[in-house]
Amino acid sequence: MPIPPNFVAATLAAWGATKTARRWRAIALLADELRQRLYRFVAAQPGPVTRDEAAAAVGISRKLAAFHLDKLTAARLLEASTPDPASRRPGPGRAPKAYRPAATEVAVSIPQRRYDLLGDVLAQAIVADGPASTTRQTARQLARNRGQALGERVRTQQRLGRLGPERGLTVASELLTVCGYEPARTATQGQLVLRNCPFQQLARRAPELICRLNHDFVAGLLAGLRTRRVDAILQPDPAADPARCCVLLQGPTD
Repeated sequence: MPIPPNFVAATLAAWGATKTARRWRAIALLADELRQRLYRFVAAQPGPVTRDEAAAAVGISRKLAAFHLDKLTAARLLEASTPDPASRRPGPGRAPKAYRPAATEVAVSIPQRRYDLLGDVLAQAIVADGPASTTRQTARQLARNRGQALGERVRTQQRLGRLGPERGLTVASELLTVCGYEPARTATQGQLVLRNCPFQQLARRAPELICRLNHDFVAGLLAGLRTRRVDAILQPDPAADPARCCVLLQGPTD
């Protein structure tokens, strides 16, 4: 049986409408201040969060926290999981449900814009040009310049003096938070990991290029701030969370 000429177009239109409606529902959920606080708390944690932990963090009952967390999960903003039985504390009852941010991205543009498509085209063009191309080197230099300009502007505006390692990591963390990197301290002394790559979709298609650009941007930021004894280290880890940035900031370990 032949496929009607408009079948593919109609199917794609319906699929696009469904995705758009889902995005709007997700955004509408976050219009509620309490849900925003719950989502931000979960997103800021290094690991999954239980209902009890979320309730205590925002000052509400466990039952109300469960209601809102499940709403966020249904909207695909969070993912729910049951901890490994081996890690359960002894005692009766089921293992508590835990939540973490979903890998799904939610973006709404009015009117619709597709900067991601253009970014993908440009990234693929740079990759196709080869690792030694002047285009790639220019892109890396521009990334570093952009980071350095941001660091210098903040340093001037806030009249920052000499930035030692600890203060440098704090200021860099504040800036990288604004840029969407979701930085977090680790148990390792003087180390800051970036729990989110703002360019994740592009990094999946051109990881070597995007990771290098991320590194150049962060290194430029540190140079602009004139932080002492803090380095941006490119450290890809296949076993790490795929949403995480492959760059980390390392201060002195002594």
